[in-house]
Amino acid sequence: MKTAYIDDIIAAPSTPPGAGGIGIIRVSGMGAVELVDKIFVSASGKRLSEKPTHTITYGNIVDGSGTKIDEVLVSIMRAPNSYTREDVAEINCHGGTASVKRVMEEAVRAGARAAEPGEFTKRAFLNGRIDLTQAEAVIDIINSKTELSMKNAVNQLSGGLSARVKAIRERLVDAVSTIEAAIDYPEHDIEEETYSSLDKTVGYALKDIGELLKTAEMGKMVRDGVSLVILGKPNVGKSSLLNFLLDEERAIVTDIPGTTRDTVEEYLNIAGIPVRITDTAGVRQTDDLVEKIGVERSVKMAENADLILLMLDSSRELDSDDLKLMEFLKGRKYIVIINKTDLSNAADKNLIEQSIGRENLLELSVKEKTGTDRLLKRLEEILTGGDIQAGDGVLVSNVRHRDSLESAERSLKKALDTIAVRMPEDFVSMDISEAIGFLGEITGESLMEDIINRIFEKFCLGK
Repeated sequence: MKTAYIDDIIAAPSTPPGAGGIGIIRVSGMGAVELVDKIFVSASGKRLSEKPTHTITYGNIVDGSGTKIDEVLVSIMRAPNSYTREDVAEINCHGGTASVKRVMEEAVRAGARAAEPGEFTKRAFLNGRIDLTQAEAVIDIINSKTELSMKNAVNQLSGGLSARVKAIRERLVDAVSTIEAAIDYPEHDIEEETYSSLDKTVGYALKDIGELLKTAEMGKMVRDGVSLVILGKPNVGKSSLLNFLLDEERAIVTDIPGTTRDTVEEYLNIAGIPVRITDTAGVRQTDDLVEKIGVERSVKMAENADLILLMLDSSRELDSDDLKLMEFLKGRKYIVIINKTDLSNAADKNLIEQSIGRENLLELSVKEKTGTDRLLKRLEEILTGGDIQAGDGVLVSNVRHRDSLESAERSLKKALDTIAVRMPEDFVSMDISEAIGFLGEITGESLMEDIINRIFEKFCLGK
């Protein structure tokens, strides 16, 4: 993102491009209401600048010659009671590419600058309305694929994570102040008291940080989702399983081996976790060039998957392709499914158990829908660990937040070591101050401008 000037006026469409019921052009900055007055004529003849805040006015957007462009409603929100804490005007015009484009052009002609991605939210951050964790929650809300991911993002937007981090940080700041007092006033005999209280304070902070970090794995899954790949030889029932999990006929199912030549991807909601499920081409030795490409793609997808569902055919004896696939699972997270239990049992189940163990082995028939409930239950257990709640509902879902917490944790552990050997207080202060800095990175209080810019570049226009 380029350098943004907080004293200019920005504008951007806040609704997706294309046909729709309405299109919204958001304008923000000191003087935004007066700027829109230049291109807006109200039905009553009254100017927007004469209207009170948080009102909606009906009228028309006109060009420089006074020609009507579109019939609109304009809402105004004056600083500081707006999203950006600046004057904001939102022009509600008819949806459609041409209408939105023309209204936007007139706003720029009147003196606004086209906003950069995320610039409205960035201004809310720079103006102190929200901290960085809350700003990041905005894009998480927009990208949420399940109710749980939405709930976690709303919690973060409400300041849930910020409050926890700030509480830890404030206690550490108080501890550093105590250290500085001991250094500045050496004539007071408070060394032992200082070391004792510091040990407790740092210990409590480590405990709180540890509790937050325990939620990081689950938080990342809730926010970013999980990739699940269905793997197996041709005609073992992979596409049938995909259709069952999605409860729709998404993939073509035939008795002809090799029907699926490419990957088929869809999203599934399992216990609130967004799961990107991929049906792959059957894996086997083949001389068919197209099928071989599909097999290579299947293996690559499985290598990068968070969870693999390996399907075996109960009605056929195991062969070298099956054995290679079971060997492929080692070191990965997986469930092995013996499908087609409604047919003859020709597969050597003892050999399967010896290879992959009994814990992650399920027998079922997708066609008859027998045993499928156990699969759904096992998927939920693996993904959630049996618990998706985190104490007060705070989940650390952002990798940047997790990294900063881990860095703060390392600094505080160093501080405990320093305290234990009774090193001079200024060494303890350095370690704790380092942790304070890492915690400040989470909320944006001690983060470099270029990193902040990169965060907001991920946002969409108009937000």
